[in-house]
Amino acid sequence: MAYKALLLDGVDAICGEIFKQRGFEVTQAQKMPVEELEEIIGDYDTMVVRSATKVTDSLLAKANKMRVVGRAGVGVDNIDLDAATRLGILVMNTPDGNTISTAEHTCGMILALSRNIPAAVSSLKEGRWDRKKYLGTEVHGKTLGIVGLGKIGSNVAARMKSFGMHVVGYDPYTTHERAAEMGVEMMELENVLGAADYLTVHTPLTDQTRDLVSLKNKEKIKPGIFLVNCARGGIYNEGDLGKLIEDGTVGAVALDVYSEEPPEGELAELLKHPSVICTPHLGASTQEAQGKVAEQIASQIADAFEQKGYQGSLNGKSIALSTNKEVQPFLQLAEKFGRFLSQIAPKHTDELSITFSGDCAKHSQVVTDSLLSGFMKGSVDDVVNLINARYHAETRGLKISETISKESQTFSDLITVDLGSKADYRKLSATPFGDNDYRIVVIDGFSIEIHLEGEIILYRNIDKPGMLAATSGALAERNINIASLSLGRDVKDNQAITAFAVDTNLDQKDIAHISQIDGVHVVKYVSM
Repeated sequence: MAYKALLLDGVDAICGEIFKQRGFEVTQAQKMPVEELEEIIGDYDTMVVRSATKVTDSLLAKANKMRVVGRAGVGVDNIDLDAATRLGILVMNTPDGNTISTAEHTCGMILALSRNIPAAVSSLKEGRWDRKKYLGTEVHGKTLGIVGLGKIGSNVAARMKSFGMHVVGYDPYTTHERAAEMGVEMMELENVLGAADYLTVHTPLTDQTRDLVSLKNKEKIKPGIFLVNCARGGIYNEGDLGKLIEDGTVGAVALDVYSEEPPEGELAELLKHPSVICTPHLGASTQEAQGKVAEQIASQIADAFEQKGYQGSLNGKSIALSTNKEVQPFLQLAEKFGRFLSQIAPKHTDELSITFSGDCAKHSQVVTDSLLSGFMKGSVDDVVNLINARYHAETRGLKISETISKESQTFSDLITVDLGSKADYRKLSATPFGDNDYRIVVIDGFSIEIHLEGEIILYRNIDKPGMLAATSGALAERNINIASLSLGRDVKDNQAITAFAVDTNLDQKDIAHISQIDGVHVVKYVSM
């Protein structure tokens, strides 16, 4: 009996053709009402969606035969990945299918801004001949700033360099070596904002990227900058853009994505501004891209059913290991450890040296994948997990070395990571203590215990009387409550490493307040 595939959201017809060639029975439809979809979903072995259909926990619970859910595109925000994993359903996407289309759309937006193309078209269609009004600017010789140098950002750089633009970039996860290969001058984020005539963003929306351009940081921005966003709504503060245009901070804006889609209210009014050009989330909307992702997802799913391969799988290893009680603690430790390391590592870290000892060494490859998934999260505009973490690390030029140690250790299972000579905290070790209890136990030779949870302040200090009182007092002045404390000391050299767990999120002013204490240095804030 043939497997049955349900194709929704108007996925390109080539998807159904590929499935039929591979022996599947195919039902193709536009978006279905939830009630109707829940009634029929139990009949299907696989389904393919784009962004419209929400694949929820409750829907998957009714999908009794479902083995694979495919997303014909990159983002899987509309698929409950945890629920699918729990139910043993494989989830796949096509992360490379729309790279070229989105990069080309970005480049088109840059040129449209430069030459006032949308306004000029509208004017001429209305019977006017406004040549002087729409005097443009050349992109040749101008500086393009790119925030995020992954697949799409690097493709934008290559294309706009051919127009004679000087390209500068910021991406803490891309090495200087990789940037040099792309012909991109790496800078700190503030320097990019100050140097760029044009700015385009190709990052996920995170606490670090939200409101990248806003009234609060207008002084850092080169006056008259042209902004492009084909990544995620909210990276530029949409509520501030109109004011930034009016005061001359921003020359013009091109938007393809919005914090609310379709835009309504004040956001919809912003789009009417003459210095704003906008498109309805068309970055991936080309015939080639839609055909490519539809063909790819059908082939990937068919390969999975035939056990030929699992390309594009987002949770394959998670499913395989979900019942392995021996491996799970190490995966959870490594993912948390990776998230911690990503927040203290130097920008442009180009190598991670990982050493395993004890039972975790038996599963070193997958444990490294888990550590990398934690390390890369927040830097990649895609789901990052055990399957694709190495791919994203390699794309950023990050080299990984893995060693298994036979030396006797204080702890029976230990993961040690060396962040390199440029790191303020170079060599850290972590171990599981028990159920959901994961701790860093050594930093640069200092014995310490840091629970990998909550909000953590880490710093080096002179080991002398009054230091704890000074820092705890500084926290009290900021109304920050201390939850726990750990201290590692070198009595001989009068040096210490101190870690506080606190009850609230901190901002840069809080960190600066602590950094100003005499004898305290290299303050790091980690949010788990």
